[in-house]
Amino acid sequence: MARRIERQTKQRRVRVEIKMQESGVWNKSFGIDKFGFKPGKKVFYNLHAPMLYEETIRRAEAVIMPGGPVNAETGIHTGRSPKDKHTVRDATTENKVWWGNNNSMTPDQFSTLLDDFKKHMEGMDLFVQDLYGGADPAFRVKTRVITEFAWHSLFIRNLLIRPDKTELASFMADLTIVDLPSFKADPKRHGCKSETVIALDFTRKIVLIGGTNYAGEMKKSVFTWLNWTLPLQGVLPMHASANEGDDGDVAVFFGLSGTGKTTLSQVPDRTLIGDDEHGWGKEGVFNFEGGCYAKAIRLSREAEPEIYATTERFGTVLENVVFDPVSREPDFDSEAKTENTRVAYPLDFISNASKTGRGGQPKNIVMLTCDAFGVLPPIAKLDPAQAMYHFLSGYTAKVAGTEKGVTGPEATFSTCFGHPFLPLHPSVYGNMLRDLIAKHSVDCWLVNTGWTGGKEGVGRRMPIKVTRRLLAAALDGSLSRATYRTDPYFGLAVPTSVPGVEPHILEPVKTWKDKAEFARTAKHLVEMFAKNFKAFEGDVDAAVREAAPVMRIAAE
Repeated sequence: MARRIERQTKQRRVRVEIKMQESGVWNKSFGIDKFGFKPGKKVFYNLHAPMLYEETIRRAEAVIMPGGPVNAETGIHTGRSPKDKHTVRDATTENKVWWGNNNSMTPDQFSTLLDDFKKHMEGMDLFVQDLYGGADPAFRVKTRVITEFAWHSLFIRNLLIRPDKTELASFMADLTIVDLPSFKADPKRHGCKSETVIALDFTRKIVLIGGTNYAGEMKKSVFTWLNWTLPLQGVLPMHASANEGDDGDVAVFFGLSGTGKTTLSQVPDRTLIGDDEHGWGKEGVFNFEGGCYAKAIRLSREAEPEIYATTERFGTVLENVVFDPVSREPDFDSEAKTENTRVAYPLDFISNASKTGRGGQPKNIVMLTCDAFGVLPPIAKLDPAQAMYHFLSGYTAKVAGTEKGVTGPEATFSTCFGHPFLPLHPSVYGNMLRDLIAKHSVDCWLVNTGWTGGKEGVGRRMPIKVTRRLLAAALDGSLSRATYRTDPYFGLAVPTSVPGVEPHILEPVKTWKDKAEFARTAKHLVEMFAKNFKAFEGDVDAAVREAAPVMRIAAE
């Protein structure tokens, strides 16, 4: 008996002597032990790129490419997994969350998941980044991101806003994200749908991500959080890029991944505010992020020189980019791993990026749609009712690889151009947009960056030079003086001519060989709009309902 007690005492002493090794710069009173996390090995706080590179290579998480970027593979998850995203249903969320769009999880299931995350972390090295979501100090969320992978820590450090070193010593997080790719969820035990899980608890202010190597889940979790909190503060969160002209005119570009938000907002004659997520409030527009997350498929030095240059810089993170095994030269045209290849880099890698991430009130709003059917015009001017209709519709096409299971362009309607990230009902965001457009007399445009001359597989993608020219005319005000025709298929106001653009491109039917097939395809898309919008008819006024596309020409 005495020997057993002595042995147990020694075992307890050994366990006490195993102490976490913590390094870096952080608030010493706000370590990860405050969350009950006990990794048992090393915790690296707020490492900069050089040290994260060392850890990434030491752990064989990625390879170094010519010029210095790291290139990581994300395995089976080459995009987000929206079906695996869950929100805790409790007293805070029960009557506020749009449950028609959000999978629920009970508080007890989340607690079990959190406990299992903690156990899984034991014995791990972990990387911690303390960052801001939001360039406006009045509305930002202080975010702590704990990751299993060093390259994930570098990724999120690129994508969110990095505090000054002096701020880290007193940093206290509002939101905590734990990202453990090697964790496999148990649907029966955790109340989820698969081994992959993204679980958000708005009450406990914790996000748990497991079973996926795709780094984009982290940044979109911050975006989802801001979509929950900002409307209550009078700020409209937007899945949109933004830039600003020399005279302070701000343009906002709504759109899903693959529609051109990043590419079209990064132009040499305008200051880039941000490429993906923004807030719009009484002081104007502000970026949520400190970096850019651009699609890399078919990236070219000629068409997108600034973005291409980031792929040859130390500090950039590439995802799933195919490369030569000997020279490691990237092949941006290859879809061998996924069409959703990505490049993530700090905002200051773009020469004309805003240093503040903030701008004034928008003068123009552009709604980008990737029309896989090839029947929408390349640009159209929207009246306020049409703007709200198309914002709530959010028509586009999911591009291959953007989400798990999408293997080719697929027509879809993503309300508010951000359906997967909306905790609240779309009418909340739609009404805010309508009021802001009216208050600031904003011009609105619908721009098709998808197909022309036929549907996907027959036609071709809209030439980027054409889209850039049309946008330039819209933003410099010259399109306001143009002559317009009413499109007989969708009721949209389309310019009859724009200098530098071939007239037939402005009238999509003229780009199709089979005019009757065009009419049938347009009719089909109009019917899809009508069917989708039935869910919102009770939340809008008559003017918005009447803004729906209506065929004014018979289809054969």
